[in-house]
Amino acid sequence: MAESKNYYLICYDIRDPRRWRKAYKLLKGYGESIQFSIFRCRLSQRDREQLRWKLEQVLSDEDSLLIAGLCKRCVERVEACNRPEAWDVEHDLHQIF
Repeated sequence: MAESKNYYLICYDIRDPRRWRKAYKLLKGYGESIQFSIFRCRLSQRDREQLRWKLEQVLSDEDSLLIAGLCKRCVERVEACNRPEAWDVEHDLHQIF
């Protein structure tokens, strides 16, 4: 059975440019960049924990990381004013019960 996936906003504040680039490249493999330090990712719980662990390897104590889970209702209410196409929602084509 496939794991369910949810949307997450991942925000970070990294003070060193080298660590910032490493985190940015890592996150590019998991989701899409909304702004320089904000990503939108659609992850299973396993993928989220794997990503968090990998980011913890890159970050230092002076850096900040926020992973905010979004429920389906929250995703529906997202307003992308400047670039409406920036938040296209992938709907599951089917569900297995």
